[in-house]
Amino acid sequence: QVQLVESGGGLVQAGGSLRLSCVASGRTFSSYTMGWFRQAPGKEREFVAAISWIGGRTYYADSVKGRFTMSRDNAKNTVYLQMNSLKPEDTAVYYCASGQSLRGLDSSRTYPYWGQGTQVTVSS
Repeated sequence: QVQLVESGGGLVQAGGSLRLSCVASGRTFSSYTMGWFRQAPGKEREFVAAISWIGGRTYYADSVKGRFTMSRDNAKNTVYLQMNSLKPEDTAVYYCASGQSLRGLDSSRTYPYWGQGTQVTVSS
């Protein structure tokens, strides 16, 4: 069982930055693929970014490429999502997710473990 706790959300003006953190419980964090998803009101949950546990390769949704950076610190059981040049359309609840698959990283069905989410609001 893995428990995930997100933090770092908040209110920011368009063009600003935020860094989200996700702390995971468990001693095998380094062998888990981690993902970030988001869900805006009235919309389906969508993939944002993922980082593989093999080689630390990262994957991003086209809508955030070049603006968001995902990283992990295995010593701290933590993943981060650095979000720059934020836009109002980035407003959503952001969720951290964890799993052991190396395929389908952009699908929410790949991840059995989820955090409670943290709200990000970008004002225009």
